[in-house]
Amino acid sequence: MLLVLALAVDIHLPAARSLKDRRAVVRPVLDGARHRFRVSAAEVGYQDLWQRARLGFAVVASSQGQATEIIDEVERFVWSFPELDVTATDRWWLETD
Repeated sequence: MLLVLALAVDIHLPAARSLKDRRAVVRPVLDGARHRFRVSAAEVGYQDLWQRARLGFAVVASSQGQATEIIDEVERFVWSFPELDVTATDRWWLETD
């Protein structure tokens, strides 16, 4: 069985005064998650706003426990950035036979 767990994280960037400021915070989060946890990561919403972003992460695993553990680590990683505030998180499962 193939399991996919997706995580969406809405963030607020209070110090961002331009899209360039915003990218300077968002890029290390996405690149760090890709490199450290081997997940897919992308900016998936609010690209035109300076102080708001929605980040999406996904992991493919053979067990629910493994997928949950990885996404839990990704979520803690995002929370570890002091220059952003997490405002909401959502998770979705996709299961195939």
